Amino acid sequence: MTQIKTIAIKEFKDYFISPIAYIVISLFLIVTGWFFFSTFFIYDRADLRDFFSLLPITFSFIIPAITMRLFAEEKNVGSYETLLTLPVSFKDIALGKFAAATLFSMAMLLPTLSYPIFIAFIGEIDPGPVIGGYLGAICLAAAYCSIGIFASSLTRNQIIAFIIGCAFCFTLTILDRMLFFMPAKLLAVIQHIGASSHFNNISKGIIDSRDIIYFISVIFIFIFSTYLVMHEKN
Repeated sequence: MTQIKTIAIKEFKDYFISPIAYIVISLFLIVTGWFFFSTFFIYDRADLRDFFSLLPITFSFIIPAITMRLFAEEKNVGSYETLLTLPVSFKDIALGKFAAATLFSMAMLLPTLSYPIFIAFIGEIDPGPVIGGYLGAICLAAAYCSIGIFASSLTRNQIIAFIIGCAFCFTLTILDRMLFFMPAKLLAVIQHIGASSHFNNISKGIIDSRDIIYFISVIFIFIFSTYLVMHEKN
C-alpha cells in the first residue's frame, strides 16, 4: 500500500509540472462552462442537466489526454526501466498510476462546483441530483482512467495511446445510443455494457448497486489488463 501511495503522489505532482495538465483543465472548463452558461443564458434554465448529460462525451476525449503519458512517456524516455528496478510490483505501478489519474480528474472537477453554487444563489437547487451527478462523474472518470492507462501501457507513443484510449472510451459512451443497429436478442447485454446509461442513472440521484458494480468491473478489467500487458512486455 505504501508503494502505491508513493507512486500515486509522485505521478499526481508530475501532472502539475507539465503544461499539458493546465491545458487539459482549461479546455475542460471552457467546454463544460459553455454548456452550463449557454443553457442558463440562452434557454433561461438554471440546472445542471446539460452539464452532466454531456460529461460522458467530454470525458471520452479529456481522460485519454490525462492518461496518455503515464506509461508511454516513461517508455519513450527510458525511465520505465528505472521504475521496474525499484522495489515495487507491477500491481503497485498500475494502481499507483490509476490513483494519480483519478485524483487529477477529481481535481479537474473541483472548479465546476461553482456551477451548483451559482444556481443556489439565484434560485432553488435539488441537492440529490447534484450529489449523484458528481458521484457518477467520479465513477465514470475512474473507469475511463483505467481504460486510458491500459491504452498507454500498449505503446510508447503518446498520440497512439490517446487515440486508443479515445476509441475505447467513446465506444462505451455511445454504445447504448446505437441500439437500433443491434440485434434484438443482444439489446439488453449491449445496453448494460454501455457506460452512459449507468452514469445517467447515478446522475439522477438513483444509486443502484448494479451501476456501481458496473464501474468497479470496468476498472478491475482494465487495470488487470494493464497488469497483464506489463507482465507480457517484461
